Amino acid sequence: MPFRVRRLAAPFLLALFVASPASSPEAAVASDPPTRPAIGSGGATGALAAATPRRRARRARRVPPSGCYARNAIVLDPATGEVLYEKMADASVPIASLSKLMTTLVFLEQQPDLAREVMVTRDELGGGGHTQLVRGERVALGDLLHMSLMSSDNVATRVLMRESGLPEEDFLAHMNRKALELGLASTRFVECTGLDERNVSTASDVAKMLQAAAKNDKIQTITTTRSYAFRSASRRYHRIGNTNRMLYGRYEILGGKTGFISEAGYCIATWVHTQGRDLIAVVLGAPTNATRFADVVRLLRRTTTTSFAQIQLGP
Repeated sequence: MPFRVRRLAAPFLLALFVASPASSPEAAVASDPPTRPAIGSGGATGALAAATPRRRARRARRVPPSGCYARNAIVLDPATGEVLYEKMADASVPIASLSKLMTTLVFLEQQPDLAREVMVTRDELGGGGHTQLVRGERVALGDLLHMSLMSSDNVATRVLMRESGLPEEDFLAHMNRKALELGLASTRFVECTGLDERNVSTASDVAKMLQAAAKNDKIQTITTTRSYAFRSASRRYHRIGNTNRMLYGRYEILGGKTGFISEAGYCIATWVHTQGRDLIAVVLGAPTNATRFADVVRLLRRTTTTSFAQIQLGP
């Protein structure tokens, strides 16, 4: 390739690399392959020309009048219950790995010994998506809890349910009963990880669920931890990162969880302390991984810099 063509194509290739979504346990379960410009006989020059309209379209795209790209959203004050923003906040939709907040609440209610070491089996690995765990590995329950809440590991979550002391049917019954106790009238669970799109809730209900979960000291500590490393009883080293990118920004985060499956889109629930005030923001059905976090930041700025008490928006 001539030097001039390589020089022209380099910025495009770099931008394409940066724009590609970072891999995550959630995205590895169900995600569409990235769309790349076709390279025809024109080589890199042809790819650059073909991508120009797409780049122009991205530059021309504007934030929707609602303030967020996600299908459903809410911002509320957990101290008063005041709703500061909502967008289709009462629509029942799949919530993916946000389900793990309820799974963890029910698991911890059984008062488990988090130092106890348990074995990962073939049953948990089947269909569990991306995981660092392997068959036969022995791991402490506390380490599995970190994997479930921080990196949304479905295999770890399944092991936690198995080791809760409750049969699967009883565990799920406890999850749904707990939802009713918390006043989550539009929330239903059919399994513990969120991989099933029949795990449904609303943005309003998820905000209440996060509020209840984050009041648990163990859940709050884990969900606000950026990274965690441990060595299992099988002598395997693990290092996991938190999928909640809000932890790396300027806000003080008091709890949160992300989620993704194709049917749910990209989701996040997060508890933020900003400008001397606590706020809970929930975004469901965002089109991309980055968009869900950008939506939260925009909504937080909007609700803390405007004087209105409540915004109600349609689709």
